Amino acid sequence: QVQLVESGGGLVQAGGSLRLSCAASGRTFSSYHMGWFRQAPGKEREFVASISRSGATTYYADSVKGRFTMSRDNALNTVYLQMNSLKPEDTAVYYCAADTGTPSRRPSEYDYWGQGTQVTVSS
Repeated sequence: QVQLVESGGGLVQAGGSLRLSCAASGRTFSSYHMGWFRQAPGKEREFVASISRSGATTYYADSVKGRFTMSRDNALNTVYLQMNSLKPEDTAVYYCAADTGTPSRRPSEYDYWGQGTQVTVSS
């Protein structure tokens, strides 16, 4: 089992940057495929990015490709989401999640979730 705690959210102007972090407990962090998702008010939770267990491969939603970068540090049990050129439509609660199975963009495939961190982008 793993516990996930996100941090780094906040209020930023359009065009600005934020870096989210997700710290994981447990000794088997490197065995999890990790993902970032977001959920805006009144909308379903959507895939943002994910990263393979080694960190060698990343996947992105089309809406964030070229602006967001996901990375991980297995020695620190932490994943990151660097968000640049932020837009008002990026406003949402951002969640990190851990997946014990094969890489997926579907929230239902992930086994563990953090509590979320709010990101608000003003225009």
